[in-house]
Parts: sequence; C-alpha cells; structure tokens
Amino acid sequence: MLGHNAMSALDELYQTICNCHKCEISRLRTKAVPGEGANNTEIMFIGEAPGWYEDQQGRPFVGAAGQFLTQLLKSIGLEREQVYITNIIKTRPPNNRDPLPQEIANCKPYLERQIDIIKPKMIVTLGRYSMGMFMPGMSIGQIHGTAVKKDGVLYFAMYHPAAALHQGSLRSVIQSDMLKIPDLLAELKKECEASHAQESHKEESQQLKLL
Repeated sequence: MLGHNAMSALDELYQTICNCHKCEISRLRTKAVPGEGANNTEIMFIGEAPGWYEDQQGRPFVGAAGQFLTQLLKSIGLEREQVYITNIIKTRPPNNRDPLPQEIANCKPYLERQIDIIKPKMIVTLGRYSMGMFMPGMSIGQIHGTAVKKDGVLYFAMYHPAAALHQGSLRSVIQSDMLKIPDLLAELKKECEASHAQESHKEESQQLKLL
C-alpha cells in the first residue's frame, strides 16, 4: 500500500511529468511514462526509456522486455507491485532510439525526486544508460552483476531485459545476475542493523558518562 503522503507526492510528480514539454519528443508521445509500483519498497528498478507499448499505456516495462522483467522478479519471489519501476527518461524517443544527453538531463530532476520520495535501499540499473547515471565511466560488460554502495544505497548493475531479446546468450547472464539480489539486500540489511546497534551503543555510553 502507498503511504498517503508519499502517494500524494508521487501523484503530484506524475502530473508534472505528464505536463512537461522540455524536450521536443514530448510533442510526439501518446502518454508520458512516469513509473509505477510501491512507494515503500526496498528495491527500485531503473531502465532507459519507454518503448512503443509503454507509450501507448503510460506504464513502464509492459512490452516483451517487461514480460521478461516480470519473470525475473518472480524468480526471486517478487511481484511487480512490490517494487518500483521507472526509466531515466519518461517519454519514448522516436523509433526507440537511445535517449539524448539533454533528454536525460531534463528528466533527471524527476528521477531524483522519485528516489527521494521512495528512499529505496537498493537501486537496480537496467541497461548502460541507467548504469551510466549512477556509475559513470564504467562498462556494463565489466560490472554487470556487481554492486557499489553510495550514501547507504546499494546500486546493482544489470543488462537491460531487452538485451536478452536481441542477444539470446545474455538471457542466462541476466537471470543469474537477478538471483544475486536477495542475498545482496539481506547483507545490506545486516550492515544497517549493525550500524544502528553501534550508534545505539555509542549513545548509551555517552549518556552513562554524563550521569
């Protein structure tokens, strides 16, 4: 269930996104595709850009790549409704071309706001453009299936699900990478709990010194 405040914040953001015309491509879209899912989730999946089906429905990952993503989520015991799914840009580029740097820059504040509202423990980047936003200068071929921690958030790089549709050999790679997520999240939780326990112990020690 969405928390009332977060739901209101997301609804307001969605309205802003749907009314945004910073990019030329906004004139060509059927619908903007802000994102969807639980606002209180631990995991956010961030792809690159909407495709044709997404543009028609206003929802992320509903085409063939989205069906594969749904299967991947099920492989780790999750439903779409339990995570949050979005893209770095919210409008489909013509002919599904790659997003342009200016389009990414224009949409970046919307993505940052989504992250700020949802506060995920783990962000899974799907594809090289999404990865490049959080792990610049890296090659997805080298770092897929690995994670880096920044400011308490775990960033995990994966190939885009669509890559499996174009290059069948990547399907098993993507499936294997997805299976790493539960253990990584569990380890992150342990670290957070240990950190909280340390902080509590420090506070108790300081209070005893003051007595």
